[in-house]
Order: sequence, then C-alpha cells, then structure tokens
Amino acid sequence: MSASIYTSEPEITGPVDLCRPGGVLLDPRARGWSRRPLHRANLRGRWGRTKRWDYWAVLTDRWVVALVYADVDYVGLVEVSWIDLATGRRGGRQAAVPLGRGVDLPEVPGSEPLRFRGRHLGVDVDDGPDGTRLRATWTEPDHRIGRLDVTVAAPPGHESLNVVIPWSDRLFQFTSKHQARPATGVLDADGQRIGIGGDAGDAWGVLDVGRGRWPYRTRWNWAGGAGRAGSGAVVGLQMGGRWTVGTGYTENGVIVAGELVKIGEELDWDYDWNRPMAPWRVRGPQSGLDLTLTPRYDRHVRTNALVLSTEVHQVFGRWTGTVPSPGGGRLEVDGILGFAEESRSRW
Repeated sequence: MSASIYTSEPEITGPVDLCRPGGVLLDPRARGWSRRPLHRANLRGRWGRTKRWDYWAVLTDRWVVALVYADVDYVGLVEVSWIDLATGRRGGRQAAVPLGRGVDLPEVPGSEPLRFRGRHLGVDVDDGPDGTRLRATWTEPDHRIGRLDVTVAAPPGHESLNVVIPWSDRLFQFTSKHQARPATGVLDADGQRIGIGGDAGDAWGVLDVGRGRWPYRTRWNWAGGAGRAGSGAVVGLQMGGRWTVGTGYTENGVIVAGELVKIGEELDWDYDWNRPMAPWRVRGPQSGLDLTLTPRYDRHVRTNALVLSTEVHQVFGRWTGTVPSPGGGRLEVDGILGFAEESRSRW
C-alpha cells in the first residue's frame, strides 16, 4: 500500500514560484504539496494582507522554548519564550517593530540567516547542511539574562510537509511544517542552565514557515508532536484544521522514520475551547489517524492592539493513539510529546 492512498492532492517535485510574475496572484502551478520546501514566495504588493513568519519550537519532557521571527505588514514581531511545564513558570522577551522595518524573511525559507538586535533581545537563526542553529540573548522583566543556543538537526532524507492552501487567486498561504527533528543545546532560564537533548533526554525541534496572504479574520487549529513508537521508530505528527476547509488541500500528515505520509482528508477535532485542559481528540476516518492529547499545561494568550487582536489556547501534553504508516496499516503511539491549539485572530 502506498502512502499516496491517503490523498488525491497533486505532489510537487520541483522548484516552483508561489506567485505569478508581479507577485500578486497565485501561480496555478504552485497548488500542491511536497516532501521538502520547493516554493519561492515571490510576494509583492497588497500591503496589509501579506504575512511572513518562521516559528521555531523545541519540545522536551519538562521545557518548551519557542522563537518567533515574523513580519505581518503592520508590525514585525521577534520573540523568545519559555515554559517550565513542571512548575507553570514562563518567561522570555518580545520586540515589536513598527511596519516590520528590518524584520526581513527570504523568499526561499532557510536560504538566508535571520538577525535581530533590540534593546532587550538579540536573535540569530543560521541554517546549514546539517541543521539550524537557534541563538538568542534577552533580558527578562526581572532583569535576569536569558540565553538560548540550540541546534535542530536536519537528518539526511528527513521529510517535511509543505503545501499551498488556496482560498482564492488573491488569498493563499504556503506553509512548511517540520516535525520530529532532534534538538540539542542549552537554555538559560529562570536562574537555571538547562540541557536540551543528548544526555538530558529526547528533545524535538518544530518549524512552522508561513508565507502568504490572509483574510482579515481567521481561525485555525494546529497540532504536532514527536516521539518514539513501540517499534523504536521516530514518529512526527502534523495536523491542522478550520482554515483549510473548502480549499481541497490540508496540512495533515505523519512522518515515520523520516518518511512523510500525506493525509488529504479534513480531520475531526473534538475539544472544548472553554475547557482547554480536557483531552483533545483528532481523528481521520479514512486514514486511520486517531489521537488523543492529554494536556498538562495551557498557554492562554490574548492581545488586542487596534487593528490586531489574537486569542490562543495552546496546550502541551502527550499524544496516544494510532497513525497511518508509510507501508500501509497502522502504527501505535503511546505518550509522545506534543501540543494542540486554536487561534482566533483579526490581523
């Protein structure tokens, strides 16, 4: 049984431009998915609707650290944040840059380093053939210094989920989701030096690349995770919802031992916005995906700044259930690290 049985979406196998010449309209050849990033986000014009970001996260049994580098037209956002899942303590620093001046992201993700220097925050993201190095130094509100120096490996042949979600020829999103990439390094936070990966236990890097043009009001679900199945194979989870409905494309898939199984069906999400610490269940009847996340921490964020507002419940915990495997059949996972979220935005 081939992995392609789970989708009828077209697979892209060579480089392609996201937009037609001029950078405004979606190029029809860009519609599809790929196993590695192949789209060049040649976006031009339509100020206010264009959104570009790289979001990194590192998941461990106790610590979650995230790095955001984004330009959403109105503002540039650079942020490092951390959560101690054992105590609920959290910290980090954010810098907002009016109109995104100097917060630049390349058309081809990972082709240029990302740099930022602010009064209380400095960030460097450098891609190489073996992975990506994430470095940051910041000052906490209590004046303590935080530091991050983590390398997220890119194992040979490790696939990712890349897809264009087309609402129309003028509104569309290229998303590149990377899961289950091993991470190693150190985090200085909350007065501690914390080892990441290696002798400290498994740590997994997550990358969410976004390049596109969005409607003003949006809601989405996103979930991911990584860990080892009973067979010892590394499994990465990538699931989305709401924002893709009606487009004919999804950002759903599973990575098993580096190989992507693309899932074309819209998944069923079962959770309660008002009770985010209750279990979150995600199911795909056709593909056989059936997973439940048991949360241990809810990162609830609400912002309201004139034309921009966002509210997010992002819960962290462990996934248990079954996923499709590349050769057909089902693979059981039991208690692997992960997260799930709902985001509601005006932007």
